Amino acid sequence: MTTVRTARRTHGFTESVIREMTRVANEHGAINLAQGFPDFPCPDVLKEAACAAIRADVNQYAVTWGSPRLRRAIAASYARWYGMEVDEAREVTVTCGATEAMASALMAVINPGDEVLIFEPFYENYGPDAILCGAVPVWIPLDTDRPLDLDRLEAAVTTRTRAIVLNTPNNPTGQVFKRAELEGLAQLCQRHDLIAFTDEIYEHILYEGTHIPLATIPGMRERTVTISGASKTFSITGWRIGTIVAPEDLTLAIRKVHDFLTVGAPAPLQEACAVAMETLGDDYYAGLATAYGERREVLVSALLSAGFRCEPPAGAYYVLADFSAISDLDDDAFARWLTRGADGRMERGVASVPGSSFFHDPVLGRRLVRFAFCKQTDTLREAGEQLRQLAG
Repeated sequence: MTTVRTARRTHGFTESVIREMTRVANEHGAINLAQGFPDFPCPDVLKEAACAAIRADVNQYAVTWGSPRLRRAIAASYARWYGMEVDEAREVTVTCGATEAMASALMAVINPGDEVLIFEPFYENYGPDAILCGAVPVWIPLDTDRPLDLDRLEAAVTTRTRAIVLNTPNNPTGQVFKRAELEGLAQLCQRHDLIAFTDEIYEHILYEGTHIPLATIPGMRERTVTISGASKTFSITGWRIGTIVAPEDLTLAIRKVHDFLTVGAPAPLQEACAVAMETLGDDYYAGLATAYGERREVLVSALLSAGFRCEPPAGAYYVLADFSAISDLDDDAFARWLTRGADGRMERGVASVPGSSFFHDPVLGRRLVRFAFCKQTDTLREAGEQLRQLAG
């Protein structure tokens, strides 16, 4: 009986295509621009602080919802960057990555039969997270060339709509939502009594515009669950340190789910992240955006030269590219063909992610692939040299 019920609950989505493409890249010795993890080291301060915490025997369970020091550092960071007053004791939860943060938050708040609005293209976990709650994901097409279509969004709201998921800066498009769009979204949430779950993991990786947490828009603090983490900002995707800032009533529910899902995030790594938040200055964050901006230019230039159609992202570290001018294959076949080295047209393969992974209807992404540029500049230059061979 358990097996049957599990199969029903998970019907409609598959294993992670993103992580599968890393496996395919390893199999063929390809340059991995599929999964979004850096191939360069994190700042030394994090490594030294982690080692110091381990040697100091900070090796047992931390407080389930996060070590006091890290929660204080998180609250201070929100005050520093966004002028948000956050109560570290009652409004902050530390999780095993932003992925667990989103799952815990949705499970705590969403009930079976609720509807959850999700913009697409989307990060692949949002739909499964909603389905695991017994909810119904409702897909809202996102046109990155135009302002957010609030009328279309309003038309999708029903009496069953409970929440909306927003990702800014966005994976996979790189879109950064503007204040006017967020204000319109805030009015809609208040009008229909919706909870907003915002994934802001790329908050410090920006090239254009300004990151504005939805929770800072008037009327949204009490109805927004803000999710972020240390993975992208500090290049430590394997440490799995995620963060949730939410009103006290929602935090109480979220902490219960988090406790039963994972108990807690790694204790010594929490201490190291606290040290980084306390000590790294504005120059680090400015340098982060500058370095990623240079990587963006290297990859976008190579993709355009190779015959892809794409736009430079405003934030995050991905490029969603149209390969229609290069091949008639569908996205899955094209991504694997490219990873193999394009059947001899490239000396070495380059791995990407099939675009259909980011749409509820695979047809919508059949001419797209996503590349990640969170790699060393030399890695990206080598990938660019390989990709340009497609044009020759």
